[in-house]
Amino acid sequence: MSSSISPPALQNQRRTSRRIWIAFFLCALTTVALFFIPVFIIRPFSHQAPRALVVAMALRQRAPLGTLIGVLACFALAFALWKTVSRWKQSILVLTLLVVSFSAVMARLNHFEWMFHPITSPQFVAQSKSKLDPKEMILAVHLGGDARAYPISQMAYHHILNDEVNGVPIAVTY
Repeated sequence: MSSSISPPALQNQRRTSRRIWIAFFLCALTTVALFFIPVFIIRPFSHQAPRALVVAMALRQRAPLGTLIGVLACFALAFALWKTVSRWKQSILVLTLLVVSFSAVMARLNHFEWMFHPITSPQFVAQSKSKLDPKEMILAVHLGGDARAYPISQMAYHHILNDEVNGVPIAVTY
C-alpha cells in the first residue's frame, strides 16, 4: 500500500501551509510595527506632527499587550509550520521570531530614557559671563530673590534637571 498523498489532498495541504505563512508574517509585521512605528515617529530634534504623535502614543500604549499576543501567535504558527518546511525556511522562522521577540521586549522598556540623561550637577554662571547666543531660547524660573535660566538647547537633550531655587527643590523639564 502506497503512503502517497492524493493530488487534491496535497493541493489542500499547500493551501493550508500558505495560509499559515501569511498569518505568520502578518502577525510578525504587526508585532514589529507596534514597536517600530512609535520609535520612528517619536524622534528628538525632528519635526513631529501632532496627529502622528497621537498615533504613536496610542500604539505605544497598546504595544505591551499587542506584542505579547503577536509573539505568542507567531510562536504557535511557527510551531505549526516547523516540521513541514525545509531547514532554509526554518531559519527564516527563527530569524523572524528573534525580531518579533525583540520587539515584544522593547515595547515594555522606555528606550527613550536611554537617549536622555538627566543633568546631575548643574552649573550656573552670571548673565554677564554667559556665552549663550543672545537669540538662544531659555526656560526661566524666578522664586523669591533667586532666578535661574536653562538653555533650551541643553534641556532638549537632557529633558529633565533637578535643581533648587531659593531653597525650593524643583524639577525642570522640557
